[in-house]
Amino acid sequence: MKKFSVLLSLLLMMIFFYPAESMARNEEKKKAPAAKTALKKAKKSPGKVQDKRNSRKSSAPEIQSAILMNMNNGRILYEENADKPLQPASLTKVLSLFLTYEAMGKGKVCWMDPVLISSAARQADGSRMYVEAGERVPLEVLIKGMTVISANDASVAVAEHVAGNVDRFVERMNHKAAELGMKSSAFRNPNGLPAEGQYTTARDMLILANAYLHRFPGSLALHSMRFYRYKNITQHNCNALLQKYPGVDGLKSGFVRAAGYHLIVTARRGNTRLIAVVMGARNPEIRVRECRKLLDIGFQMLSADSGGHTTAAERAFFAQPRLEKVPERAIKARYSCDMCTHRNYFNIHV
Repeated sequence: MKKFSVLLSLLLMMIFFYPAESMARNEEKKKAPAAKTALKKAKKSPGKVQDKRNSRKSSAPEIQSAILMNMNNGRILYEENADKPLQPASLTKVLSLFLTYEAMGKGKVCWMDPVLISSAARQADGSRMYVEAGERVPLEVLIKGMTVISANDASVAVAEHVAGNVDRFVERMNHKAAELGMKSSAFRNPNGLPAEGQYTTARDMLILANAYLHRFPGSLALHSMRFYRYKNITQHNCNALLQKYPGVDGLKSGFVRAAGYHLIVTARRGNTRLIAVVMGARNPEIRVRECRKLLDIGFQMLSADSGGHTTAAERAFFAQPRLEKVPERAIKARYSCDMCTHRNYFNIHV
């Protein structure tokens, strides 16, 4: 009897326990697909966020502004948001070089002047040629550093040498900008590093580049240098169109995170010289591509308009004496402060 009772109890336990366990397993099976789906959604969600970011990035403009001019007669061939204010970045150095060459022409500074490097120059951020505080570096070397490798430390040293201090040099920069008709520009330093209240436009940079090249056409001998070596460090010119686009021999590139990538480029074919300015490109490749497009369009337009003939204004401009290119090894030999041959080289006029 007792055995029968025990067997009956076991049978009843199996009857009641098995359905419960079975239901629990079925419930887990039902929940499992839902959990897997949720996990998949969780894994996919970052991708969706990234896709949205990419779509926003792709919808943003590839450049902020652009302008193209026939330098022969000042005719604007193309412009896009040319008056949009942006930080100038290293395009600022064109104005700094303008004032430096002007000071040379007035005899206030000389090509071979030994420039004392200050601690402020030594501590300049960004692109540098690695001058050291307390050393004396020829003005010639610093100018090459500014022109070819966009050295910020050299820019500060040159500003201090030309004007006595940076503040006074910046005052001259803004005065010269106003004198040239750059109505939408303000400068706060000689190298273009980010600074509150510093801005310019593509149109103003075009005005500056045009005046600079008319006044100092020989400066293209330096702007066309693809690299510069100082203290056993070789650095390359960021103008990627040099020797890659027919006729390109300048002028200046720049970048700041807040504005993007800039490029002023000038090219000459036959009797025609163009200046193109692209500002605020999303990356260096875009600024090069857009400048290339502008130059292509400009030369095609002028070729079609002129039928291959030059105007009287073009002939007069290119009849001016100029030295387009000089090998780097010959540059130093051509300069002598005692004989002031640097004035003839750069076509500097008092």
